[in-house]
Amino acid sequence: MVSLETPTCEFNLLAINFLLPGTDGRTWTLDDCCGENGVLVMFICNHCPYVKAILNRLVRDTDELKQLGVNSVAIMSNDVADYKEDSFYNMESIARKHRFSFPYLYDETQQTAKKYGAVCTPDFFGYNKNLQLQYRGRLDASKKNTALVDARRDLFEAMKQVSDTGRGPEEQIPSMGCSIKWRTD
Repeated sequence: MVSLETPTCEFNLLAINFLLPGTDGRTWTLDDCCGENGVLVMFICNHCPYVKAILNRLVRDTDELKQLGVNSVAIMSNDVADYKEDSFYNMESIARKHRFSFPYLYDETQQTAKKYGAVCTPDFFGYNKNLQLQYRGRLDASKKNTALVDARRDLFEAMKQVSDTGRGPEEQIPSMGCSIKWRTD
């Protein structure tokens, strides 16, 4: 398992559209996922210990962001031939078990992850209402283990600022996680 950090935020980079199947049986586009004050695009998977460590907080934070007009979407782009735990069936199970209130989408071709420049799971892209990138940082201080209960909520606070002002914080701590599992064919 290769551990990587995300690059720094390229402020105002525009979000890229996609057309991906969801665990809810729908096919989703970027526009379908947007909230009135922005959208959080998250690249996650089922098997990564970094993602497993934050899932409960991720659900909490995305639920609270929705109340601020920032919707969220999660995309799974790993090669499921080599990582069976990331299969679509298992994605459906994880979404149900953790009560995802956001779409969980399957990027089978890995083209969406490549277009976004996603490098790891989790990898967060926070956009304002004009779909301009304002956040590319971590959820909180969690790594392979869940952070302390009173840990600063980096992603939530940044996206609350985006909701309020349209701009993300200048200082952002990169997210860390397992590399995306690219297909070799």
